[in-house]
Amino acid sequence: MKKRTVICELEEYDTSSKLPANEADLLSSAITARKNSYAPYSKFNVGAAVLLEGGKVVLGNNQENACYPSGLCAERVALYAAAANYPGKKILGIAISAGSKLHKVDRPVGPCGNCRQSIMEYEVKQQTPIFLIMQGDEGVILKSNSLQNIMPISFDDSFLGDY
Repeated sequence: MKKRTVICELEEYDTSSKLPANEADLLSSAITARKNSYAPYSKFNVGAAVLLEGGKVVLGNNQENACYPSGLCAERVALYAAAANYPGKKILGIAISAGSKLHKVDRPVGPCGNCRQSIMEYEVKQQTPIFLIMQGDEGVILKSNSLQNIMPISFDDSFLGDY
């Protein structure tokens, strides 16, 4: 047996004012998007803001459904809207803001596994990293300079061979 260590390196900020201005604005956009999410069942609201090359910001928020699997996460709503409406534009970064109507979310919430895989697909497709900024209702802000950083052993098209 051989052991392997995988390191996840994140930047931590105690306030958004310490982020670069465009990243603080992106997080603010994610907070705005969160306030418009549709989460009547879980009461867990998530907003996402995708920054495209050229400065365009595309918003998304979680959309629940009484038939739970039919809903969609904020990150994928924003990603897919960006890809559909701005094809060919590189995704530079994504800010995620999460909160609950039942309790305070006092730590950053990362993307779920499905969203991580979707973001990874865009990193691979565009061959450039996508930064992530994550925050709860309050508390510290975490930043990853690439999805690969928080998902180092990932699945991509290289495993599919000649498809």
